Amino acid sequence: MKEAFDLAVQELKRVDHLFWVSLKYTRTVDVIKNVIERLINCIGFGLEALLKYAKEKKLVSSVPENAGLRCDLLRETFPDNVELIDYINFYLRLRKLSKAEYSKREEFRRHVTMIATIDKGEVVEVSIDILKEYYDRTKTFISLVKKIINEEKEEEH
Repeated sequence: MKEAFDLAVQELKRVDHLFWVSLKYTRTVDVIKNVIERLINCIGFGLEALLKYAKEKKLVSSVPENAGLRCDLLRETFPDNVELIDYINFYLRLRKLSKAEYSKREEFRRHVTMIATIDKGEVVEVSIDILKEYYDRTKTFISLVKKIINEEKEEEH
């Protein structure tokens, strides 16, 4: 559980550097795509930490390898945590965005945009500003994971 959480924090540091340094100087869709991949990894490690925590508390018997199964299991394990379910949906949306066909607009400019088509023709435009929202949302998710894991630890002592 701790290892998975630490991996999530490390991945968040990488996202931080990609966003504030690499993207600032390159302004390419490839960097936007890399940031999205890192956000997916970060949230994935956070979800893994939650599942390992649930396994420790004997709420689940095993932790599946498949991301879709992990999300379903977390929804079943924490059905009352609306905030967590919202983050799971966000994670799944980022995964779709990452796998989608995309095009580029205004590369090497301030308004560089990745335009992807997901779910039945829904067009999603990811600019630097939207990427910042995704980054902030991921940071908030990691804080939520830390809170869930540490609250129980405090009760044990």
